[in-house]
Amino acid sequence: MLDCGFTIKEVIRRMERLDCQPEQIDAILVTHEHSDHFSGVARLARRYSIPVWLTHGTARGGDTDGVDLHWVNSHESFTVGALTISPMPVPHDAREPCQYVFSDGTFRAGVLTDTGHSTPHIIETLNGVDVLLLECNHDLDMLMNGPYPHRLKRRVKGAMGHLSNIQASEILKNIDQSRLKQIFALHLSDTNNSPDLVIEALENARSHAGIEITIVDQEAGLGWYSL
Repeated sequence: MLDCGFTIKEVIRRMERLDCQPEQIDAILVTHEHSDHFSGVARLARRYSIPVWLTHGTARGGDTDGVDLHWVNSHESFTVGALTISPMPVPHDAREPCQYVFSDGTFRAGVLTDTGHSTPHIIETLNGVDVLLLECNHDLDMLMNGPYPHRLKRRVKGAMGHLSNIQASEILKNIDQSRLKQIFALHLSDTNNSPDLVIEALENARSHAGIEITIVDQEAGLGWYSL
């Protein structure tokens, strides 16, 4: 499991939709300590004796009492079961945030959310993924003309904030798309973005029309996806 900002009850409800139970989770990986990603991690890990993988900085940002912790070096790959996991540091306003690429030796799936801007290391790590889960948080015009207070607007669009549609599309343009089959657009703002704008931006950045684009609904989530 990657991050957990839910109550145990909500985790169980969402997993049941996938015919899964918390007892089947081998590990929880954490990207950073913000509450929508971290608030449910310790409770879930303690109840079901699940090991947690995270950076030292992330661990300092929240509850880890009684949890089996494993440390992530954001420049070194590690394994959990049959998966090789490659972390990458990202610019975000957290203590030591990182995102991940997962590989079973044949296919690679990359996850990039909660990132203020692109870096060469991000591009290098995402090169050649088969699936990309990519933050498309906001449309800049909607954000700047919307109801958020100025301080929050500045944080969201800042270098340590969140990816705009244009920034996400530039990342997509710059990575090697030769193996890419599917993009899942994540972390869309209900206030400052629209699925149509996201689709338009990503369609203009993909290398061919065979790359499918799916908008992820935060409430409905996703079903299983098979390569």
